[in-house]
Amino acid sequence: MYAQVHTAGLFGLNAFPVDVEIEASTGLESFDIVGLADASVRESRDRIKSAFRVTGVRFPKAKVLINLAPADTKKSGSGFDLAITMALLRILEVIKDEALEDSAFFGEVALNGDIRPINGILPLTILAKKQGYKRVFVPADNAKEASCIRGIEVYGASHIRNMILHFNDRELIEQSMPYEPVDSFFGSLDFKDVKGQQTAKFALEIAAAGGHNVLMIGAPGSGKSMLAKRIPSILPRMTFDESIEATNIHSVAGLVDKEEPLIIRRPFRSPHHTVSTAGLAGGGGVPRPGEVSLAHGGVLFLDELPEFSRQALELLRQPLEDKKVTISRAAGSVTYPCSFMLIAAMNPCPCGYFGHPSGRCKCTMKQIHTYLSKISGPLLDRFDLHVDVPSVDYNDLSSDTSEEPSEAIRQRVQAARDIQNKRFEGTAVTCNANITPDLMKEVCVMNDKAKDMLGKVFDKLGLSARAYDKILKVARTLADMSGREVIDSKDIGAAVQFRSLDRKYWSV
Repeated sequence: MYAQVHTAGLFGLNAFPVDVEIEASTGLESFDIVGLADASVRESRDRIKSAFRVTGVRFPKAKVLINLAPADTKKSGSGFDLAITMALLRILEVIKDEALEDSAFFGEVALNGDIRPINGILPLTILAKKQGYKRVFVPADNAKEASCIRGIEVYGASHIRNMILHFNDRELIEQSMPYEPVDSFFGSLDFKDVKGQQTAKFALEIAAAGGHNVLMIGAPGSGKSMLAKRIPSILPRMTFDESIEATNIHSVAGLVDKEEPLIIRRPFRSPHHTVSTAGLAGGGGVPRPGEVSLAHGGVLFLDELPEFSRQALELLRQPLEDKKVTISRAAGSVTYPCSFMLIAAMNPCPCGYFGHPSGRCKCTMKQIHTYLSKISGPLLDRFDLHVDVPSVDYNDLSSDTSEEPSEAIRQRVQAARDIQNKRFEGTAVTCNANITPDLMKEVCVMNDKAKDMLGKVFDKLGLSARAYDKILKVARTLADMSGREVIDSKDIGAAVQFRSLDRKYWSV
C-alpha cells in the first residue's frame, strides 16, 4: 500500500518542500527511512513506535519503507515526525480523510504521543502557503506563531490522538484564529530618566530616525550604556514585512515567545565582549543565526567596543555594508539578513579619563594609541555619527527640570521615518542609512550653499568616499526631521560635526 503526506524541511532560513512517501509490503517486518535523512530523522521510527503503543495503534507488521523526497537534499531535525506519523496512520487505514492531500504537517512526536513544538515554524508555514496547501497542522504551542501568516488555515494539535479523531470527524481540532499583536510598546526605560546629555540624545534621535550607526565615546559613568539601552523606546514602528522578517530569524533560532510570537518591537541585542565570531555572525553544523542577524530590523549594541576581539570587530565590516551574512558549510550555504543599527560605546583610553577636565588620566600616549588602535580605520569609517559623551555636571544631575520623555522623541522619529517610507515605497530601501548608490543623486538633493560647504569640508578633512556618503545620508535625515525636501547647509554642518571625533582621539 502506498501513501503520500506533505511536509517541509529547513536549512537556515531556507524552507524546502518535502514529500513523505510510504510503501508497506509483505515481507520481513522492518521500518526504514531513506532520502538523505540524518540521525535525528531516522530516530523518529523509535519515537513513533512508542507513541503508537501508548495510543493503542497497532504498528504495521510489514516491510515499511519511507522516502523523504527529494532524495538528494539533506534532511535534519525532528520536525518530520508528525508527517511520518500521518503517513503510517494512512496506510493502516486508521484515518481515511482525503484532506491529507491539501495539508502540510510539522511537529515532533514524543514517546507518549504528545506533539512537541519545533523551531522555524514560521518559514515552514510561509512555504506551505506558497506551495498552495489549504491548511497546516502544527504543535499546539506553535499554533499562534503559524497563525501570523494570513491566507492559510492553521490547526494546533497536542497529541496524535487528536489527529486521529479529527481526521475521522469525531472530534474536530479548532482552527486557530489569525494572530493580532497588541503593541504595548513602552517599558520602564525612558529617556526622561537621563539627566543632561542633550547632544547625545539628539544624535540618537537622528540615528533612530534614519537607521544610522553611532559610536559614543566618553568617560566611565557618563551615561553611554544608559542612553543606548533606551534607544528601543524611540525607534519607529516596524512594518508588517519587517516584523515577519525578524520573526523568521528568531523562529529558526527558537527564540519566539509562544504567547506573543510576532515581533513588533524592534530587536535590541547586546552581546558580551567575550562573544565568539560564530556567536556574532552565526554558525554551527546546520548554521544558526548569530547576534548580527538576531538584531535584524533593530539595534546591535556593543558596549566596551575595544574589548571585543579584533577578529569579531573586523567580521562586522561586511555585514554592515551588505546587510546580509553568508555562512558556508559542507552541507551548503545559508544567507541571513542583518540590516541593523550598530550602536557602540567605548572609553577614550584604558583608564577612561583621557581628555577629562579633572586631569585624572594617567595613561601614556603609547597606551592610549594602542587602546584606540583596536578600532580599525575601516570599521570607524562605517559609523555615521561620532558622539562625545561628557561627564554630567552637578547642576544637571541635581536639577528638578523634567527631561523630555521617549514618547515625544518617538513621535518625531516616526514622522521622519514615515517620510522615508513614502519616499522609498516600492524599493528595497527601508531608511536613509540604506540608500543605495543609484538613488543618492536623486534622494540627497542639496542647495548651492550645502554643496559649497560639503566641498570645502571634503577637501579640508580629506574625507573618504564612504564618509562623504555617510554625511549626505545623515544630512538627508536631518532635513527629513525638519520637513525639508532639499538638504540645507545647516544639515551638512550638523552632519559634519558628528564626524569629528576620529580626529580628536585617533590623531593622538
